[in-house]
Amino acid sequence: MLLNLIYLLSALVGLGLWLLTDALWVLPVAFVGCFLLSLLVCFLVVLYEVKRSDPTVEHTTDDPFIRGIVKLYAPAVFRLLGCKIHVRGAELMPTEGRFLLVSNHLQDLDPGVILATFPNAQLGFIAKKEVLQMPILNRLMPRLLCQFVNRENDREALKTILKCIQIIKEDKASIAVFPEGYTSKDNKLHHFRSGVFKIAQKTGVPIVVCTIQNTRQIFKDLKKLRFTDVHLHLVDVIQPEQYKGMTTVALSDLVYEKMIGDLGESFRYAE
Repeated sequence: MLLNLIYLLSALVGLGLWLLTDALWVLPVAFVGCFLLSLLVCFLVVLYEVKRSDPTVEHTTDDPFIRGIVKLYAPAVFRLLGCKIHVRGAELMPTEGRFLLVSNHLQDLDPGVILATFPNAQLGFIAKKEVLQMPILNRLMPRLLCQFVNRENDREALKTILKCIQIIKEDKASIAVFPEGYTSKDNKLHHFRSGVFKIAQKTGVPIVVCTIQNTRQIFKDLKKLRFTDVHLHLVDVIQPEQYKGMTTVALSDLVYEKMIGDLGESFRYAE
């Protein structure tokens, strides 16, 4: 949507200047110039929001303006990266109420793929605490109610899980998490940290099971000026009555097997 508007604006500016000057070379130059200027304006909007974000303030509500920017920008960013997202099972996505979304994790762009695919889901992610050291993301992600977890400290990790439970119970956002805890360097589906499933058990919300494939290839293909096909599958939605009475370990195993059923046995991690 956003990129199409920029293309259209650039074409109209180029065409208008060509008609005014009657010089054909003006058309491509004006198109490129307007296109780059439009991208710069979009980037400056983000920088302005970064500048006015106070990292010391705890955000307790979802920011609709930042949510709107993500909704507009995420699809445009992936198109600029030469990435086409192929979606399967999107019709299964809950349209009412909160939920817990879980997915395998291959690359740092995975949250962006999910946000671009489900722009109306109002998702807050559980992210590694190292993101707090990343420019831009460390200022904007908290405004989307993203929570940051210390993966090496169980006590701190539990606090993050409890915060996510509170967010869902107060109907502020749904939560998305990568239960492997780390990005997979070998593309295998590694063992899950079962504690994250307490979020579903304590809130009684559906669990949306997704898989992502080929995001590790995006930057490799970009260097070679190739397009990348990324696949995001919504595999299943596990309703609360289906996991009632299950332990977190059993629920974790159930979700793992559903992901493997979609990815294939070759993705199963064997120690």
